[in-house]
Amino acid sequence: MSRRLAVLTVALLAGVSVAHAKDSVTIGMTLEPPGLDPTTKPAAAIGEIVHYNVFEGLTKINEDFSVTPLLASSWTFSKDLKTLTLTLKKGVKFQDGEPFTSKDVKFSFERFAAKDSTNKDKAFFASIKSIEASDPAKVTLTFDEPSFAALTHLGYDTAVILDEKSAGDEANHPVGTGPYKLASWNKGASLTLDAWDGYREPAKIAIKHATFKFISDPAAEAAAVLSGDIQDFPRIAAPSLDQFKTDPRFQVLVGGTEGKTILAMNNAKAPLNELKVRQAIAYALDRKAIIDGASNGLGTPIGSHLTPNDPGYVDLTGMYPHDPAKAKELLKEAGVKTPLSLTMILPPPSYARQGGEIIAAELADVGIQAKIENVEWAQWLSNVYTNHNFDLTIISHVEPLDIAIYANPKYYFGYDSKAFQDIIKNWEAAPDLAAYKAALVAAQKKLAEDCVNGFLYQLPNVVVADAKLTGLWKNAPIFVNDLSAMSWK
Repeated sequence: MSRRLAVLTVALLAGVSVAHAKDSVTIGMTLEPPGLDPTTKPAAAIGEIVHYNVFEGLTKINEDFSVTPLLASSWTFSKDLKTLTLTLKKGVKFQDGEPFTSKDVKFSFERFAAKDSTNKDKAFFASIKSIEASDPAKVTLTFDEPSFAALTHLGYDTAVILDEKSAGDEANHPVGTGPYKLASWNKGASLTLDAWDGYREPAKIAIKHATFKFISDPAAEAAAVLSGDIQDFPRIAAPSLDQFKTDPRFQVLVGGTEGKTILAMNNAKAPLNELKVRQAIAYALDRKAIIDGASNGLGTPIGSHLTPNDPGYVDLTGMYPHDPAKAKELLKEAGVKTPLSLTMILPPPSYARQGGEIIAAELADVGIQAKIENVEWAQWLSNVYTNHNFDLTIISHVEPLDIAIYANPKYYFGYDSKAFQDIIKNWEAAPDLAAYKAALVAAQKKLAEDCVNGFLYQLPNVVVADAKLTGLWKNAPIFVNDLSAMSWK
């Protein structure tokens, strides 16, 4: 018997509840973050640990995608939506004892917009023409164009407020205004947060200690939950949910995320710079088979870079149905000699590794040999995200409404369309909800027409947790584990 199977069998046979402290929780994560500063790296695992817990922004995005105050207590917009004035909460301090004021907002946002910034939402901060911070309790943002979605942007983990004194080392020693501080980080295994006794509302914090354990193997994930070692596993990749659904010790939540799972193509590299080649790849993809094999049958097919949860969503999956014969025809029309050899770089998540095997087989059926290269996150970020040295990759973009990334020709998939860039300008300058949605519809259709990537499915939010743990999100518009909302029955 393999060690993995032995561990799982022991857990299954145990079938007993495991005692746990009422002020503590252990949370499972498939991926370990590469650092703890969400304003400098794009990894969603960073926000899963520090957003709302260590770092806070001016606004808060809730499970239903509504936006409520966090470090800002209130705000007003000018009629032209170009000026946003926010009143800040008083009496807030950073965990190093420094007071939180409007100057911290100005410092943070100017840092995020700087030329050398690696903030994944840099374009938003660059759209801020001026920041007025003369009053410590008030900050005024003036935008180049109307900024209908500004309050939402301010709720992302890319917009958390940093303390200038500690900003240089947030990746290793995060200092925020949130209710938790970093206690320890055993890299490769676990990370622990402890409640900060200087938090402004300590009575609201029921969980005093939270440990995040990093487990990448699906069978080991299931075993850890079944044994009680893990009390909450958001976005679990367990082979089956049936064992949890029939066990009263557990609760199973299945919702949606903002994750757009895609087969990304390097549009700037031949032969993927040819539309017909990209279209051939799209026709080769069988979304249902990919969802069944890589996501346990959970996930909604998508045809562009939005999810069904988003405003203005259009179902465009019918543009490229699974049609291997059409794929072969397009490759022939493009003058491609088969078999065409491409590389497919796959990061660690199971949706990428398992999905990659399925997609490689589907591409082989139409004359495309996709050589799989499994890499860790650091190598993926270097080869794909930074140096654009790839043909194909599978990734889930989890940032809400991040369709504007396609307006940046220097982004890793190298899509350069003046027409699309104009659509995004209209979207970002939308004066009302109707114009906002209309621009999103146009953007989705343009991406589908240009077949920029192979759009696969909406990443599901699957949570398995102890039945007595409350405050968990079924739907995840952003990837967070809001410890302050959790408690035990």
